[in-house]
Amino acid sequence: MARGQRDQQQDPTDWVTRTADLALRHAEQSNGGTLPELITCASGISPSGPIHLGNLREFLTVHFVAEEIRRRGIDVRHLHSWDDYDRFRKVPAGVDPSWAEHIGKPLSAVPDPTGEFASWAERYKAPLRAALAEMGCEMVEVSQTEMYRAGTYREQILTAIRKRAEIDEVLGRFRTKKAAPTEDGEPVETTAEEEVTGADLLARFPYKPYCRGCGRDTVTITAYDDETTDLSYTCTACGESHVTNVATQDEGKLVWKVDWPMRWTYEGVHFEPGGVDHASPGSSYTVGKELVGPIFDGTAPSFVGYSFVGVAGMPKMSSSKGGVPTAAEALRILEAPILRWLYVRRQPKQAFNVDFGQEVLRLYDEWDALTKKAAIPEKRDAAVLAWERASSTASAGRLATPSVVVPFRMLSSVADVTAGSREITARTVGATETDLEPRLTKAATWITSYVDPEDRTTVRDSPATDRLGALADDERRWLDLLLAHLPADFTDADALTTVIYGVPKLALGLGLEDGPTDEVKAGQKAFFRLLYNLLVDAERGPRLPTLFAALGEQKVRSLITPAP
Repeated sequence: MARGQRDQQQDPTDWVTRTADLALRHAEQSNGGTLPELITCASGISPSGPIHLGNLREFLTVHFVAEEIRRRGIDVRHLHSWDDYDRFRKVPAGVDPSWAEHIGKPLSAVPDPTGEFASWAERYKAPLRAALAEMGCEMVEVSQTEMYRAGTYREQILTAIRKRAEIDEVLGRFRTKKAAPTEDGEPVETTAEEEVTGADLLARFPYKPYCRGCGRDTVTITAYDDETTDLSYTCTACGESHVTNVATQDEGKLVWKVDWPMRWTYEGVHFEPGGVDHASPGSSYTVGKELVGPIFDGTAPSFVGYSFVGVAGMPKMSSSKGGVPTAAEALRILEAPILRWLYVRRQPKQAFNVDFGQEVLRLYDEWDALTKKAAIPEKRDAAVLAWERASSTASAGRLATPSVVVPFRMLSSVADVTAGSREITARTVGATETDLEPRLTKAATWITSYVDPEDRTTVRDSPATDRLGALADDERRWLDLLLAHLPADFTDADALTTVIYGVPKLALGLGLEDGPTDEVKAGQKAFFRLLYNLLVDAERGPRLPTLFAALGEQKVRSLITPAP
């Protein structure tokens, strides 16, 4: 067992515990039986578009495993590769069609359509960086554009080119005639049974330059000299032909299925997850495991496949299509620990949806209940362990939560009837804005920006004179009793609740503190419906004590007072 591992007989365990165990065991085995001084957990993503909630699983899976290893007192780093040297594949909806002229260029060389960022790639890195910072996720960032252009991988590239026949033989085992492109877009052109010619090896060369003339990867390799390392190509886009010297010039990159195992070796990666499609037959991880040893004298990292994350009512997300919910958007309505919790409480292979609708209310209620449970040491179990992982990090400590916890549904209800006013909402629930943040702002944002206008509460501007003029005798009696007993201070929620629920009791000759009978319950139901009619022109709405407190005594009296 690796040094620093927890006593699993005493502590609860989860998928993070088990994955960290496997990663450390793998690191020991690949290092001759001793644990390396530094464990590297890697993630990587191509910033081709909005980095959505599905992509976020790549980052958080690595983050949680690295955090577990760090908590064991072991030196670990979360190394993240920005694959910004990948090609720009398509112009998403909403972007000027003229950007098609950049298809085939590295993402880092494509201009940002708004001009706000240095490149297309930087445009999509920025919001993700901010979201990760809010969630307490720290990582060492690597730009593959910078790595390739600096000549960092020259020796590895030359090795792959020298062993191109071996690489092609491995790839050929998984190649089928007329098969669809794999998830990384690499073409598949022949069958394993066909004789491989020199022309085939040029067509499937493991290294691809970007055209010196137009900057695109739309090149056809025409010749390669093993002695001089000169590579000749013709660009099908601009028509120019050039020669690049692989040993001295840095103008291209390895194809993905060769690039990934190369980096495993160069970076010393011990753990790296990937989408479940990356582990299917013939896909990136499967092929990489076959290449990493014979070609680069390395070892494939410990791997876990993760399933997709969607949004309720939406199909599988795609960055290139745009318009998909991102971590930054989710953090507009979810506290950072809650967003982290959505991922850590589930096995990586379990697909799930993030619901931006009414499910948000239940999610906050569930989180608050778990927070109370976590405060009781003897109730510590796997669910509490997930809460602990979501709530804090080894370096950042506890993540931001309100110092005064008010149910999200109450805050959103008050914000609903106050047009999202944080000041009035805070005053209504009897706390300061500072004490309620960040939940206060997130509740106001959710009710004003994510709830369908048809589901919002609209307070009447003036009394419903027709309804007040047609009151039944029992209805007039209820309103008279309510007006007579309303407390002067609407901030006393208990007193307000007692009166509102007690009016039907008083009308039956009972006291405010008497228990409800079937007759009282029937009266309460009709009375509450009347109040909603008069206050918000609806059959139902926010809890009446909350609604009264949000509107204030003067407004409530003006809307429920019958005409003389």
